[in-house]
Amino acid sequence: MTTYVISVPGTFTTGVAADTRTRLARALRPADPHGTRMGSAEDLDVLSVNEDNTFTLRLTVEADTGPHAEEEARRLAGSALRDAGLDEGSAPLGPAVITGIDSEVR
Repeated sequence: MTTYVISVPGTFTTGVAADTRTRLARALRPADPHGTRMGSAEDLDVLSVNEDNTFTLRLTVEADTGPHAEEEARRLAGSALRDAGLDEGSAPLGPAVITGIDSEVR
């Protein structure tokens, strides 16, 4: 298994209150990239929100392949958004992208 850091971009299409952002970050806590060497070294936040309501979720995923990691990250992101009370219309996601790999394979 390989640990991947995956970035999933999105856009909040409506105003999102601070408590909703807090719930979203809490739902993503198990996938926080700070648990990896790269995430800790680069101080990657699990949720970054820009002034234009675009956001990036940075998630840590264990998977056998890159495509499986991207698929799992999108699943985790969608689940966390729903847990925070958001749906695909209020927070559509873009394509997941591998932004780091932390592998035990040398």
